[in-house]
Formats: sequence, C-alpha cells, structure tokens
Amino acid sequence: MSPRLITGDRDPELIGILDAGLDAYNFAATGTTAADQSHFSVKALDDAEEIVGGLAAWTWAGLCGISMLWVREDSRRDGWGSKLLSAAEAEARRRGCDRVTVSSFTFQAPGFYQRHGYVETGRTLGIPGGHEDVHMFKKLSS
Repeated sequence: MSPRLITGDRDPELIGILDAGLDAYNFAATGTTAADQSHFSVKALDDAEEIVGGLAAWTWAGLCGISMLWVREDSRRDGWGSKLLSAAEAEARRRGCDRVTVSSFTFQAPGFYQRHGYVETGRTLGIPGGHEDVHMFKKLSS
C-alpha cells in the first residue's frame, strides 16, 4: 500500500512524532541535544493571587525565545510588561543564554520590545486585518 494523505483537526499523536523528528534533525544539524533546551515562565500576581500577567519562554543552547507575554487590560500601564520581560531576561542569563528572540504583531507591542533594546530582523506579511508579524532579536549583556 502506498502512503496516503489525511487532512484533519489537530492530531496530538502526529504533533508528538513531528516534535521528535524535528528535534532529532535539529540536534544533529546544530550539535545540540535535548539537554540544551528547556522552558520557563514568569507570572505576576495581585494581592488576591489573581494573574496580572505572564510570560512563557524557551531556551535552546544559549538562545531564549519569548513565546507569549500578556498583561491584563486593567494593569497595562503599571509597568508589568517591563517587569516580566526583565525577569525573563534575567532567567535567560541564569540559564546561560546570551541572546533573545521574540515576535509581535504590529497591533500588539513591537514598540515595547524596541524600547527594551530589541531590533527588528524581519517581518511576516499577511496577518489578518492588514497587519504584520515583526521578528526581533536582542543580545543580552552579562
């Protein structure tokens, strides 16, 4: 029987196989191993222990990638984004990273990251509503 194509909804089994296959390929190409990658998060809680905001990130052989950063609407002008980003950069350094990457849609916060020393490295066009995804990079000082 020859291979066939099946299109469907999100397939957790397939995602696991893709992750493992790409990890093996990427590790071989970069001389790294699974031990060189990890994930971490930073969260801010208010006095009622409710989440004010948070950040999710990954590290891989000296590179930190910020996956998500969000601050709830009623706290967005209180500096929480900067505090979360600063804490993440400190954690990245602690984990041996010397550089960080992030992307932000043009309607989100590219200016925020640029004010924190991130430089634009490219854009993905075609985001709904006529927007773009701005890719940014920052070298971390020791």
